[in-house]
Amino acid sequence: MNQFNWPAVYPEIVLLTMACVVALVDLWVTDPRRTPTYWLTQASLAAVAVLHLMAFNAGQTSYAMQNMVVADPLGHLLGFFATVAVMISLVYARPYAAVRDMLKGELFTLSMFSLLGILVMVSANNFLVVYLGLELMSLSLYALVALRRDNHAATEAAMKYFVLGALASGFLLYGLSMMYGATGSLNLNEVFKAIGTGQVNKAVLILGTVFVVSGLAFKLGAVPFHMWVPDVYQGAPTAVTLLLGGAPKLAAFAITIRLLVEGMLGLAVDWQQMLIVLSVGSMLLGNLAAIAQTNLKRMLAYSTIAQMGFMLLGLCAGVVNNNTLSAVNAYSSAMFYVVTYVLTTLGTFGMVMLLSRQGFEAEEINDLKGLARRSPWFAGVMAIFMFSLAGIPPTVGFYAKLSVLQALVSTNVAGYITLAVVAVLLSLVGAFYYLRLVKIMFFDEPVDAHPIVSTGDVRAVMSLNGVAVLVFGLLPGGLMALCARAVVKAFET
Repeated sequence: MNQFNWPAVYPEIVLLTMACVVALVDLWVTDPRRTPTYWLTQASLAAVAVLHLMAFNAGQTSYAMQNMVVADPLGHLLGFFATVAVMISLVYARPYAAVRDMLKGELFTLSMFSLLGILVMVSANNFLVVYLGLELMSLSLYALVALRRDNHAATEAAMKYFVLGALASGFLLYGLSMMYGATGSLNLNEVFKAIGTGQVNKAVLILGTVFVVSGLAFKLGAVPFHMWVPDVYQGAPTAVTLLLGGAPKLAAFAITIRLLVEGMLGLAVDWQQMLIVLSVGSMLLGNLAAIAQTNLKRMLAYSTIAQMGFMLLGLCAGVVNNNTLSAVNAYSSAMFYVVTYVLTTLGTFGMVMLLSRQGFEAEEINDLKGLARRSPWFAGVMAIFMFSLAGIPPTVGFYAKLSVLQALVSTNVAGYITLAVVAVLLSLVGAFYYLRLVKIMFFDEPVDAHPIVSTGDVRAVMSLNGVAVLVFGLLPGGLMALCARAVVKAFET
């Protein structure tokens, strides 16, 4: 029984059990607002978050399921953040879903199963476990996108997401099969050792790496595998868009670290070059395309592509001149970036849902006109989110960008310093469309005279979300230290 080490996977066991319980309990719930289902889901997620936080504080690394699963501080910290992200997403989503006939048990159970897939991915130590978690998360998200079956845009978005997602999963699976063929193992630690011997067929490894990076790039929404992002973000109900754009980004980052860093670090020279191309392409296309958008969700989708490109810069600077001296600095800055991006994106899509009402979707940029006159507080909170995405101090987005740029510049390599300069210039382009939203909210005449109706829990969480973006910007050291500690512990194994 020791080879299974059940305590290492307690969070996943609790989440799976409670997802089944929530599905059964909801059969007897008659309340149209699904109050018992909602609170049982939130209590279950809170328990999972506490388990991850306790395990992270313990600081131990253990293996389970015959070494196919690793329970380490990196996985526990990302699992904690992902669980909290889903909890916040459901707070924002509940009022929005209630007036669109979406507030059903499926919304909660599918959210929990997608989170279960995320938790499996962040704790994977085996190619098969990575793929199992990826498919569990993806299939749940496909179903969530199509939750409004009477909505043609949502149905079309689900179909696009499903077809392109299947293609990306095929890329990843094909790449992993080639890595297995070359190294003779599915275990990430064994793959790392086999590559380190230098006796593995290099051509097969490189080809496998190309397919693996392509699959990861799709999940991150990086150019040229970004085609699905704008269409799915725009077509999906905003509540589902938030579930798509929040916690799954942490999962994509986690499997990128697990596969490329923990399993294939010996090939860093090769995959870092691929990531540089993906990164620059994503920042260039994402920022330029976002300027031309009139739909708010589509603009935020292109913004996501650019933001993920910036995050990839941190992963590009881990191995310099065949040494890993800058690895912890680079990977922890990338982790800090993706965590703070998710924190900010929760608020931005939460605000889109807050401004929507029955029969009206606040999806156009012009729908934000004059928001400061309708609600100065919410306009101020939304401005904080926009400043953070643009990287303007004192928000956390500024420090996140600064930490990634510092990781590049500290390598003292001309190529990486040039990359940092390119990133700064493209961020200036991106600042235009973020600040345009602020201008529209504060200086344009309102086009919508309807009062903003919100529940107390949504107002409280939205306010805390905005405050957190400011506080982590003024005092980033604590969160940055947690990310660095998690990365260091991952390297020790």
